Amino acid sequence: MITRMSLAAMLLASASTVDSIAQAQTAPEPQNAPADADDRGGNDIIVTAQKIEQRAQDVPITISALSGKRLAELGVSDLDELSNYVPGLNIQEQSANNPGIVIRGITSDSGSSQQGPRVTLYYNGVDISRSRGSYQAIYDLERVEVIKGPQATLFGTASAVGAISLTSARPKPGFSGALTGGYGNYDQTLVSGFVNAGSDVLAGRVAFEWKTRDGYVENLSPRQNKELYAQDQLGVRGSLRYTPSDALTIDLIGTFDRQKNGGTPFVSRALPTQDGPGNPFGRANLGGSPLSAQVLGNDQLGLDRKVYDVNLTASYDFHDGWNFTTVNGYRKFDSAEVFDADGSAAWYLEFAEIAKGWQASHEGRFSYSDPHWRASFGWNAFVEDNIQRVPFSSEEGTFLQCAGRVIPNLPCIDTAGVVQAANATSQLTGGLATQIPYSSVFENGGRNDSYSVFADTTWIPVPALELTAGVRVLIEQRKSTFFARVPRPVLNPAATSLVPGQVDTAGQTYTTQESYAAVLPRFNALYRFTPEINVFATVSKGRRSPVVQLNAALAGGVPRANRQLVPEEIVWNYEGGLKADFGKVSGSVGVYYQKYDGFQVSVTQPNGTAITQSAGSAGNLGVEAELNVRPVRWLSVFGNFGYIKGGIDKNNSFAPTFSGARFRLQPEWQAAAGFTVNAPIGGGMRVFATPSVTYRSRIFFELPNSAALSQGPVTLVNAKAGISFAEDRFELAGFLRNATNKDYLLDAGNTGGAFGIPTFIPAEPRFYGAQLTARF
Repeated sequence: MITRMSLAAMLLASASTVDSIAQAQTAPEPQNAPADADDRGGNDIIVTAQKIEQRAQDVPITISALSGKRLAELGVSDLDELSNYVPGLNIQEQSANNPGIVIRGITSDSGSSQQGPRVTLYYNGVDISRSRGSYQAIYDLERVEVIKGPQATLFGTASAVGAISLTSARPKPGFSGALTGGYGNYDQTLVSGFVNAGSDVLAGRVAFEWKTRDGYVENLSPRQNKELYAQDQLGVRGSLRYTPSDALTIDLIGTFDRQKNGGTPFVSRALPTQDGPGNPFGRANLGGSPLSAQVLGNDQLGLDRKVYDVNLTASYDFHDGWNFTTVNGYRKFDSAEVFDADGSAAWYLEFAEIAKGWQASHEGRFSYSDPHWRASFGWNAFVEDNIQRVPFSSEEGTFLQCAGRVIPNLPCIDTAGVVQAANATSQLTGGLATQIPYSSVFENGGRNDSYSVFADTTWIPVPALELTAGVRVLIEQRKSTFFARVPRPVLNPAATSLVPGQVDTAGQTYTTQESYAAVLPRFNALYRFTPEINVFATVSKGRRSPVVQLNAALAGGVPRANRQLVPEEIVWNYEGGLKADFGKVSGSVGVYYQKYDGFQVSVTQPNGTAITQSAGSAGNLGVEAELNVRPVRWLSVFGNFGYIKGGIDKNNSFAPTFSGARFRLQPEWQAAAGFTVNAPIGGGMRVFATPSVTYRSRIFFELPNSAALSQGPVTLVNAKAGISFAEDRFELAGFLRNATNKDYLLDAGNTGGAFGIPTFIPAEPRFYGAQLTARF
């Protein structure tokens, strides 16, 4: 969905959900099973951040890694919940169509097909960062790695500020399976599981998750069937592993995700409901458009999204110390979301966003390793083709009255929640018409082709010292298209559009393209004081692609293509840290400084339009730390925190409106703490519990910052606990999220803010429920 200024930017210039019933990963392996490479904790977990298997302890970059077992202990079932336990990470899931991923205070949530991401989301080794296609259910995972700082050499150009890598559980020899069912408040239901079967040569695994939930914001509109933020999500994954010899492994993975969710609760505080003044934590009245089915594609608010993903990976050890790996992926997404952007019962700002696209990628990588050298080199090709189509529906008199108060003393909506602006058309036409429907549409498209070669070398002169240098060289071609159908309004025929600044392209689709090249290096050093303690330092360069921005403008009353080239955004990242692992105690601490040049933001023009521009220079200074303590086998205690001092540079003459502003969704402080008890009690039974507390300081939802569009400090208490019996064949667990039922905002401003009526989205209330798992 288009949020913040992004819809306003495209419209005018062209003119979390959290489901807590799935508090565990899909029926994880028994929590007291023997540790293996994927089930270790702290810095001992095995990761592949540098494209080879290493302990997190030995990786000379800042990384937070959680195994599937640890995710289950914490009750993490969705991407946005992950950010509660990773310092420097904040994920705002406004909807599955619009996840905003923030690493170290820098967000990447634009829905435009013409703009590239800043954060790479990797799924089984393939970049899936295009925001409308990036949401991925996280059931039956082997691990999640959050790699911070620019990682272009390792993860490609989209990882300008970091990367999140999701690795699904692979098939294993033997037969096993699990089935989980759950129920909770708001009529939450969960059915999930997996079946694994095979031999050492050929093995397969099928996993699935289906979760539903009633919306937690009641909608007073009689036209809407679902409450707001209702959920109906299905994910199915099939995996096949072929290992004809110890030297060759081939993985084929197919994934299908589907969401049929209720509407996003954009709630206006300025426009009343029957209950009184607008209240994001009360009942809403979002009616949408009476012509929604004809104009917007669906008569109901909400999201209908389908994603298809296929991945083929092969790894071949063809000689002593040598390996060749190829990773190939294809992903297709098709989403349609209808939303009420004015946050009220008025037929005023009713939109849909239809986003479709596909991407294909291929990577080949040779790697070499011996006691003194590790090296890799290879190539990558990535092609994507996407469109974003945004139809708009309104009633002319209602729009003019709510936007401009053209009739004195006639409110848009009165204090009783009655839409008085619905009478404007009759008064303006002297009774000749009571309604004049209006609709328009614009569509932006992006075809982006990127080709790169990369090399990375680590020299190990002595066992205690590792020195790494790497570089990625790329060329890319970015092609943008734009189309708009914008009729003249009946009530204001002198205007070219109902929405000021919209321009009709007269049936034409404008097209433009540009080519670019870049060189992106990294340098790392790691020194081991002892086998348990090491220090590291890194310098790396990140880049967000230039924007070939295309829309329409009038020149002498004639529409023309309006092309604006926004320069690339460059960041240099400098960081150092310490990692320690003494078995019972492990942890890390890191300090980083990031300097941006050409930071890309949306800038409001004097005529009210908004475009993407460079805001000049910006910077981030931060500290991150994690600690895990296991005093006895059945108890572990954890804690982490992050601190960021950052934003647009002060005294910024390039874009003075944003001078000194903090970045969107960037907290100054973030912390989490808790403990896990996993204790046998005899007779093949055990009890387990993981309570936790998370804290986040104030965040701003818009640039420039406004206290009215912010959320103050938030402290949340979550817990998961239960009992297993029959030697872990059965497990009964309960979960509790937001135990204190804290009212807080997920987002504010949004599309309505561009029209002077910001809307507010409430975050999840208290969720609780129970789950029963059977393993075989």
